[in-house]
Formats: sequence, structure tokens, C-alpha cells
Amino acid sequence: MKYLIIGGVAGGATVAARLRRNDEKAQIILFERGEYVSYANCGLPYYIGGTIKERNKLFVQTVKGFVSRFRIDIRTRQEVTRILPGTKQVEVKNLQSGEVYTESYDKLVLSPGAEPLRPRIEGIDSPKIFTLRNVPDTDAIKGFLQQMKPKKAVVVGGGFIGLEMAENLHEAGVQVTVIEMADQVMAPLDFSMAALVHQHLTSKGVTLLLGDGVKKFETLADQSLAVHLASGKTVQTDLVILSIGVRPENQLAREAGLSLGERGGIQVNAYLQTSDPNIYALGDAVEIQHLITHKPAMIPLAGPANKQGRIAADNIVYGNKEVYKGAMGTSIAKIFDLTVAAAGANAKLLKREGIPYISSYTHGSSHAGYYPGAVPLSIKILFAPETGVLLGAQVVGFGGVDKRIEMLAQTIQHEGTIYDLMELEHAYAPPYAAAKDPVNMAGFVADNILKDRVRIITWRDIDKLEADVVKIDVRTKDEYSLGTIPGFINIPVDELREHLDELPKDKPIVVTCAVGLRGYLAYRILVQNGFKNVRNLSGGYKTWSTATAPVCNDAHCQAKADTEEKTDDGQPANPSKPVLSVDACGLMCPGPILQLKKNYAELKEGEALVIKATDQAFGKDVASWCKMTGAQLTSLENRNGIVAATIQKAAPVCSAATSQPADHKTIVVFSDDLDKALATFVIANGAAAAGKKVTLFFTFWGLNIIKKRNKPAVEKDFMGKMFGWMLPSSSEKLKLSKMNMGGMGSKMMRMIMKQKRIDSLESLMQQAIDNGVEMIACTMSMDVMGVKQEELLDNVKLGGVATYLERAEEANLNLFI
Repeated sequence: MKYLIIGGVAGGATVAARLRRNDEKAQIILFERGEYVSYANCGLPYYIGGTIKERNKLFVQTVKGFVSRFRIDIRTRQEVTRILPGTKQVEVKNLQSGEVYTESYDKLVLSPGAEPLRPRIEGIDSPKIFTLRNVPDTDAIKGFLQQMKPKKAVVVGGGFIGLEMAENLHEAGVQVTVIEMADQVMAPLDFSMAALVHQHLTSKGVTLLLGDGVKKFETLADQSLAVHLASGKTVQTDLVILSIGVRPENQLAREAGLSLGERGGIQVNAYLQTSDPNIYALGDAVEIQHLITHKPAMIPLAGPANKQGRIAADNIVYGNKEVYKGAMGTSIAKIFDLTVAAAGANAKLLKREGIPYISSYTHGSSHAGYYPGAVPLSIKILFAPETGVLLGAQVVGFGGVDKRIEMLAQTIQHEGTIYDLMELEHAYAPPYAAAKDPVNMAGFVADNILKDRVRIITWRDIDKLEADVVKIDVRTKDEYSLGTIPGFINIPVDELREHLDELPKDKPIVVTCAVGLRGYLAYRILVQNGFKNVRNLSGGYKTWSTATAPVCNDAHCQAKADTEEKTDDGQPANPSKPVLSVDACGLMCPGPILQLKKNYAELKEGEALVIKATDQAFGKDVASWCKMTGAQLTSLENRNGIVAATIQKAAPVCSAATSQPADHKTIVVFSDDLDKALATFVIANGAAAAGKKVTLFFTFWGLNIIKKRNKPAVEKDFMGKMFGWMLPSSSEKLKLSKMNMGGMGSKMMRMIMKQKRIDSLESLMQQAIDNGVEMIACTMSMDVMGVKQEELLDNVKLGGVATYLERAEEANLNLFI
């Protein structure tokens, strides 16, 4: 028998080796148009970044090794240009000599793979724009980094390869910006889980631009590239990596008359046989059955390709006996210190296919909390409402993610249920797990939902709640004081029974806590005391706050690398003052801050402490706490899920009589009257021109001043739409506080200003932006008035009362307009 294989790497090399093991006497020829027959394409980004030091470690098998062991005729640098099914021949071109010849076959295997998408965008042919598919691509990128030493890079596409490249370029010392057209990175994840990745990326110093696409590339005079975006933004860079997806290489199959699917992949049956019974196909180029939707899908992953190679080889030699059941896209990626994994279907896919589901969030730790080194781990599962069949799972965390996703994937693959998750017997010891594993806990929570022991509400539903809903945050007072969902009142769960008489039984109630557990306890207390309409926020405040937080690319969101020499336990080496070590790992907010406050009080002036926490919000909290208390934050780093901060006790603040006056000016802008808006920006620009730091805090009607003139379409509830109809749509529609005369007054004002060559309000606003005036929109007011972040000017930050008070404390002038 004579077998021909088109394409090497995962699928082709696997089927070739398996064919030889099955048939020692067969003639086997493998054609590979590239130079390398079998290499670790998943390891390419890590060689570029320097994690994999030696290039030869990328090669799973060399041509020489393959020939010596399997006696396979390997023909590299030879491309199959045509398949002739009628005569069972292929046409081959030798890329080195130019010779064209034909080769016959008894059975043919197609493993051409997929190629990176490279859309027709102006300027895309620049030599500084790369894609990553194979070893030559890797060598080109690596060579560019070594020779040109770029300082900035743009990665277009926030998928697995794109984010792996972002990390490795960052590790190589390059400042990275990731541009993603969707509103999130990592498409297999749902938005709420992807938001955890967003926060981690920006904390590492990666700039993240979501919901934006590339319009064109432009080479500038200094030979750098300008990436022009659809939003009008421009990013200047020295290097671009395109990672916006792949498409199957189907040209050979199409020209040979083989059947293709709707997505362009080669159609195969359960035996991996194409529409021609003598031709088999596998890998990234074929459409296979999705195990959840039971519909054709493209799943370009190495794991399925290897399994398909074994099955195809067995069917070719022994007849069609082995069935490939399909795949569900189980995937995992390392994104800096974070591990991100998914299996089965996500909510987007289930909605698109019309498959009913319930989703549930749980937050836990990688192992027993009392054993050192436990780090956060979050799980989202999706399951059928009636049967509890597990449809999908997503896990994001800093440790133990791989084994949890495999537990969940096995359950999905065998059509298991959430009840199976409850019964999964895992290996338990404190360094590796808890007695109730996070996967068990996910099952327990889902069981409570299905058995109606708790009714849940998701983070997306919070802003749709009616005005009469009673919203209760059952965390402690300290937790509540550090942040809550707007509109929620605080009744700690331990005090809830004493307040039952104060709560209305005829109104709906929503409860929340940190992660959902105390909310469940509060729910059980309420329903067993006669409250009928109660719901618990799935995943609690952690899920809501993460999912609703805007992407923060500002410097204060990034953990600063600590360059001070350290001992093995993370403390400064040879400190000049005693250092106290505080372990707050495993504590949820506000636990770490309370531990910091308690231990900081014991320090003497000039002494320092090192505090470590696994709560990922601690990095931002500790910076704000130090600013407010006058403590000196000497270092802050986030490594492997552990936030470590070194805080030195500063000298007492001097009295007002001897202290220098502050240069910070704050203005609370409450009104949207045109004349008051003009006064606001005249004062702000005057102060900024004098070198003062200025913050404008826009609240309630003042939000209308900072609305975009050309706003994107955003979803709003009925009340939000009503406010939108009644309020000014932008600064151009503002009225005068007096003599407005149905809008004539404001038009006259603008006309007179133009005649006297006085800058318009819009010009003054742009001057303020150029002068570095900070503009903050009150999130509570936005929520009340139905204003979305997308409607506001791009440079406006979001903040609450705490943000305003922090700025006001630094100021010696505070105005209310």
C-alpha cells in the first residue's frame, strides 16, 4: 500500500508515525512545503520571549530522526499543488529546484492546517507587521527583536496566541498595547471571566484597547508605525503582531472537488473520511462535531489534531472502525501569572444555538486556605435547567486551574451533571486542595439553584432592577465602607435577624456579599422568615465589581516592579530599619487593609512592614490607603497571584501653620448651565496654566457637559432612555441659567463669544484636556441618570465619592458649581 500525507506538524506527523506502526511494509511519503516536519508550534511565543532558551528544543522530531526511526520518505520544501482524485495522483512542486512531478497513492491524508488571517488593510505590507504560524515566522520576529530592539509593540487580537505574544514581548522588555475589536479578550470566556484577565493585563503594564479595530497602518517619518483605529485613536509603535484568527487552508480540497462546510473547513465523517473515500483529512483544516451543540465546528487545537491522526491512521489500515466523536475546545493559557481555561460551550454559544442554560459563579482558592500559598481561583459553570447536565466551564486563577478544568472537561465529555461535580472524588491534602474542592463547591451551589434552595440574579441584571427592589449588602461594615454596589444598604449577615421587622415582605429583595456564600446564608434566613421574593447575586460583589469595572490603562492601576534587592522571603535585604512581615493571604477585602492598619499602628517612624495578600484588589487599595494616611508605599508587586507591598511609616504631617499650601484645585460640577460650564473651564484652565493640578468632578446634571457629540449606540432601560430624551445630548445643547429664552439665549451667547474671539465651551474643554486637567464622572450619578461610560468623552475617568474625597484632601481650594 502507498500512503501520501500532505502537511506535517501535529496532525501529519502523528498520522505518519501511526501508519508505520500499523503497517511496516507500506510506502509512506510525507510532503511538507516548509523546512521542518514536526515542531512545537504552541511553544513558539515562549522562544520569542526567551522562556525557551534554545531554538532546537522547539523541534519534536527532525527529518533525519523521523527517517531513521520510521523509514518514512520525508520531502520537505516540496508543495503539493494539485490533487487528482480521478487518477489517485497528486501534483508536486519542488520549491528548491522548481521541478514539477506527480505521485500516485492508494490512500491520501490531508493535514494542511490553517493560516493566519491577514485582512486587506492599508499599510499591512509593512515589514514591521508580522504573523506567527511557523518556525520561519518565529525566526523573523526573534531576529527583529534582537536587531531592531523595538521599544513599543502592538498586538492586534486578544486570543490565546495574541496574549501569549503580549506576555512574551513584555518579558523581552517591550511596551505592549493589545487591540481587540470585541469588548473582551479570550473569546472562549464569557465577559465576566474575561474581565479578570483584563485587570491582570493592565496591572502588568499592558495597555488594553477593547471594542476597537484597525483602520489602517501608516509608516511615519522616523520609520515607526502609526496604527490608526476605527475610533479615531492612533497608536505609535515599532512592531505589530497580527493575531486575529485563522482560516482553514482549503484550496487543495476545494479544487479537488471535496465537500467543504459552511465555515470553509473540509467536511469529514466520523471516520475522518472526506467526500472521496480514498482521502482522509484532519487537524485545523477540517470541520468536526462540537460535543455540546452537535453541529459542525472549527476547533484548531493541537490536542484534537493528534487524536485525529491516530484514528485516521487506524481506519486507513484496518478499515473504518474507529470513530472520532468530536471535540469541545478544551483550552488553557498562561497569561503572565494568571492561568485561563475553558471547556465546552460558553454563554454566547448557548444563546446563539438557542440552548437553555443556567450559569453560576464561585470563587475559592487553589488549595486549603490555612496552608501557605493559597491563591485565588474563580469558576463559572453553565448547566441545563432541568437535568443539570454540565454544558460548559471556565476557570481563571493563579494556581490549580489546570486540574480543575480537566475535572470539569471530563464531566462535560461524558455528559455528566452538576451532581457528578458534587460527588467527584479528588486527591486531598492541604498543599493541593481543600476537603471540599472548588469543583465540588461549584456543584453544591448549582444543586442549591436547581432544587430551588436559592434563587440567583446575575451581575448583568443588577442595573435592570426596578426602583422598589430592596438591595442589601450583607458583608461587614468595614467591607461595605471600602466599596459596594450603588443602591445597596448594609446589614451584616450576623445582624440580619435583628433587622427582619424593618424589611418589607411585600417587596422583592436582592442580597449580595463578597463571593456569594454569605448572600446564600442571608437568603435562607429571609425565606424561612416569610420573605417570598428574594434573590442572591451569583458570585457576589467580586463578580459584579470585576465585570463592571472599566479597563484601567492608567499608571496607578499597574503594580510597580520592585527593584530593591530582596531576601528569599520577599523582604528587603539589609534593611536600615526593622521590617515587620504581615501575611494577609487568603483574606478577602477588607481583611488585608485591616491587617495593614493594625500592624502599621505598631510601627515607629521610619520602620517598614511587608504585607502580602492574595486579594487582587489589594494593590489598588493599598496605594489609596497610603495616599490617604501619609504612609510611604516603597514597593508594590504582583507575582504569581500574591500582591506584596512594602510600606514605611512616615513622619507626622506638619501643622497647617508650617506646611506648604497644596497646589491641587478641585471643582464639583453639579450644573449643566452653559454659563456655569464656561466658568468651570475658565477657572480650570487658569489654574492649570499656573501649574496647578486641577480635578473636575462631574455629578448629576454636570454629566451632560462631558457627553460626546457623536455617541455610540448603547443599551438602556426605560428610565435611562427617558433621561436621555429629556437631558442635553452634549455640550452644544446646554442652556443658559438665565435669559435662555427657549434656546435663543445660549445661541446669542455663543455668537457674541465668537464675534469677540472668545473661545467656545468646546475649545475650553479641549484646552483643559491638553493642559492635563483631570475629569472624573460620578458613577453613582451615572447609574441614577442612565448615563453609560461609552457616551462620555474618552479621557473622562470614572470614580465615586472616595475618589473625590481623596482629591479634595490634597487640595487647598474646593469649588461647587
